[in-house]
Amino acid sequence: MNIYRLRISCPDVLGLVAKVSQFILEHDGNIKEAHHHLDDENKQFFMRIEIESSSKLCTVAIFEADFARIAQQYNMTWHFGDNSKRKRILLMGSKLSHCVADLLHRDHESEIEGKIIGVLSNHKNLSKLANWYEVPFKQVNINSATKDSDIAKMTQAAAEFNPDVIVLARYMQIIPKDMCQQFSGKIINIHHSFLPSFVGANPYTRAAQRGVKLIGATCHYVTSNLDEGPIIEQDVIRVDHADSSNDMKKIGQDIEKITLAKALQYHLEDRVLICNNKTIVFS
Repeated sequence: MNIYRLRISCPDVLGLVAKVSQFILEHDGNIKEAHHHLDDENKQFFMRIEIESSSKLCTVAIFEADFARIAQQYNMTWHFGDNSKRKRILLMGSKLSHCVADLLHRDHESEIEGKIIGVLSNHKNLSKLANWYEVPFKQVNINSATKDSDIAKMTQAAAEFNPDVIVLARYMQIIPKDMCQQFSGKIINIHHSFLPSFVGANPYTRAAQRGVKLIGATCHYVTSNLDEGPIIEQDVIRVDHADSSNDMKKIGQDIEKITLAKALQYHLEDRVLICNNKTIVFS
């Protein structure tokens, strides 16, 4: 039995669910899981459906060709994919290893629905981790004197991995605008604060100085606006006045790992749809 996923976003009109369900039935598909959401503010309808079928009428090629007529009629943005094709994941990190190590281990234990195909870094620190897990490692240094050309090399190196999704697992460099556009909706970043608080660098230090009682982590899609992309997942943990910025950093790293792993899994399972600068997450 084959499993497929259909994601749809389109202007809201009557009969959408019935029309799509009827189409799936006519192509010998069985709806295994279905989620719908209407964004009243934007009058936009979102749908995610898991379909199981062993019929020749429900192959990707036939389904896409036939469904295109309905998609055009309803002005849909849509994607139909085969669940058996695992997405290719590129990890990008700098000196800190906790997020990269966590995802490499999850991949090693087959806990994520995808395959890590490389680690790209601006430092050598992560090379031992990548080698232990037998994952290709590439280092592209980013120097202040040659930053523009180095960033261009990094962008090219990332593209050469041919990833389906790029994970910034505490990669401490700003992604250039052209790369954000090239991989729009396919670059996931973990930021070590509960956005929109403490955007940018050193959020734990600024959180300690502000005397916050909660710290958190935010996983979001990357756009050309720093730390302002659509948010996929967030989590928090309580701290108090006795916790220094270093204490908060240690406490927060566990939240970072869990939040990033959840968000990545949502993306890999095609559970995230983007609406302007926010997301619909069918968790």
